[in-house]
Amino acid sequence: MKKNNKLITKKSETKRAAVGRKRDDSLDSAILEASLNILAEVGYDRMTMDQVAAKAKTGKASMYRRWSSKIELVRDAIVFMNRSSVNVTEIPDTGSVRGDLLALIKPKTAEQSERKLRVLSGLGSFFAEYRKISEDITVQIFGRWEKANAQILERAVQRGELSPSADIPAACRVISAMTAYTSTMQLKSFDKAAYADFLDSIVLPALRTGKKLRV
Repeated sequence: MKKNNKLITKKSETKRAAVGRKRDDSLDSAILEASLNILAEVGYDRMTMDQVAAKAKTGKASMYRRWSSKIELVRDAIVFMNRSSVNVTEIPDTGSVRGDLLALIKPKTAEQSERKLRVLSGLGSFFAEYRKISEDITVQIFGRWEKANAQILERAVQRGELSPSADIPAACRVISAMTAYTSTMQLKSFDKAAYADFLDSIVLPALRTGKKLRV
């Protein structure tokens, strides 16, 4: 009986240890960064999990515990790349809607901008393959940014900067769509200067007058 009690105790301790084991977020980031570098170098279609594991200096077993397939890994790498470009942890309050929207954009070095363009231009069959399993890639990439933009725009309506009839959901979608089009179709960097021009010429004038935006 004592032997059985010891065995049960040992199993319980093992179970508690497994439950309490924390996921290594730093390894997650290292794998995602490695994925982006491989995508920039060889593109999605030629990328392999072995290449990413070697670049991240980890084993494939560690990768597959986190991502069951290349397509899921690349999805999260793209999301990671885009979230690294936008600061949505704190909603800025610069005193103007224009300043607040621009303050969300993190400055990028020329090297970071170049890598992003190489990644996007090398995605190949990724989007076609991903649509076979899910339609939510756009939400995952731009969802947090759209929510932050919506908060800023709603606050601007409340303080009288924008029309009460401003179509905020459409404006958020238009911003995301323009960003995606410029980056993936035109293969151009949608930097803060380009974003400011887009806001000044299209988005903010429509929101101030309550004119409908379509996307």
